[in-house]
Amino acid sequence: MDADYPAFETPLCGELKRLCRRVKETYKEIREDLTPYKDDRYYRLAPMRLYTLSKRHFVLVFVVFFICFGLTVFIGIAGPSVIESTAVTAKLNNLKMKPFKLKSKPLSTYNQQLWLTCVIQLDQPNESSFKTNVTMTVKIRGVEENGSSSFINNQVYNRTRILNCAQKCAEIIVVHLGYLTYTQYEVIVGFEDLNKLMYPIKNLNFTWKAYNPSFSQVEIWFRFVFVVLTFMVTCLFAHSLRKFSMRDWGIEQKWMSILLPLLLLYNDPFFPLSFLVNSWFPGMLDDLFQSVFLCALLLFWLCVYHGIRVQGERKCLTFYFPKFFIVGLLWLACVTLGIWQTVNELHDPTYQYRVDTGNFQGMKIFFLVVATVYILYLLFLIVRACSELRNMPYVDLRLKFLTALTFVVLVISIVILYLRFGARVLQDDFVAELSTHYQNSAEFLSFYGLLNFYLYTLAFVYSPSKNALYESQLKDNPAFSMLNDSDDDVIYGSDYEEMPLQNGQAIRAKYKEESDSD
Repeated sequence: MDADYPAFETPLCGELKRLCRRVKETYKEIREDLTPYKDDRYYRLAPMRLYTLSKRHFVLVFVVFFICFGLTVFIGIAGPSVIESTAVTAKLNNLKMKPFKLKSKPLSTYNQQLWLTCVIQLDQPNESSFKTNVTMTVKIRGVEENGSSSFINNQVYNRTRILNCAQKCAEIIVVHLGYLTYTQYEVIVGFEDLNKLMYPIKNLNFTWKAYNPSFSQVEIWFRFVFVVLTFMVTCLFAHSLRKFSMRDWGIEQKWMSILLPLLLLYNDPFFPLSFLVNSWFPGMLDDLFQSVFLCALLLFWLCVYHGIRVQGERKCLTFYFPKFFIVGLLWLACVTLGIWQTVNELHDPTYQYRVDTGNFQGMKIFFLVVATVYILYLLFLIVRACSELRNMPYVDLRLKFLTALTFVVLVISIVILYLRFGARVLQDDFVAELSTHYQNSAEFLSFYGLLNFYLYTLAFVYSPSKNALYESQLKDNPAFSMLNDSDDDVIYGSDYEEMPLQNGQAIRAKYKEESDSD
């Protein structure tokens, strides 16, 4: 009707109709660009250096990774111990025990944290074992540099600890200070009902534990080195992808653009603040950064192994929501325990969620259940991706490399955890043992170096090569791609294509043998 009678149409109405048609056409073009057809979905991605690597280059990549990781481990072995201890033995002369006054040595901000532990030495046979509750009273006094002292929170803390004795009694954590406000601390500890134990008491062995100042300096320097390296790798990776449209990035490249900045936070550029400010905030910030990065890494594995099969449009509800839900529960459990412990320690340095909270076992079971669901889901995605895409020339190479490198990293992590904790990983005191973090510099550098070099290696293989843009333009432009072809190749096709991939070598050899036989 409008086409037959254009004179009766107002100019404003005509302009609105043309604008609507342009919007619809633009939307259709964008949708077609973002949702490519299934046949060409694997070949529209920005090129990766992974595609141009030969077998020799792959071996070289893994050799460099192991050399860098081994170098950090050897530096850590030669480094200082993490915890320095000072033992104090209290001898008992009578059954009526008076409170013990224990004074720490002078401390600095490089000591970071302070623990006071106690081991009760009993005169018992080697075969006997028992558990009992022990009530203790604790008063904490802080000493300033000028010699003045004041009680912390001005109160007496009453706590019940579980005394677990087999061949010898387990260590009891009396006090834990997450940050140091004073230069010296004095703790008054009293025990009740110790004279009612099954066996007589020989000694009470107290131990002050704090971070070694030499290790704190090593930690500062190596965190700084990893921050600088991560910043350089992030800039180089972003620079290599600057000429490609973001919609043409592969899912690995998109995730690396997220993981590298989070790795920068994992190395914590704000870590020196903990030595300049007497506050709990820098320590909690460090724990938050670590938990965010580790959970983002878990989410990266899920999204890559699933997204590599589902190119194009990925719906938020069906693709992202289940993954964010599972990993979010893990992150929430970790952050809840960390904040819970920190907030309660501010009000009560004798607080421990492992022994003072009945809900700790429920939280532990919840974490293990969610972690099991995550592992099963990840294994399902890996098996399905490998079974469906193993014959794809480009995609199976991406799957093989990521799976191989991730498997190596997980095996090394499990070995480090086993050497650190042994069979105690599955016991109840696992979380309490984590409160002292690392036992030597090798454990600290091995964990940090492993994750950093893992991300650096992925950033190297997923970044485009120098000539990637030029080669992709020549390949996509038929005018340039046919310049170097003979007339016979154009009409009848060449015997084989030169393919830089390892997957294409077998195909090229097959066609070459057939042409030679002819």
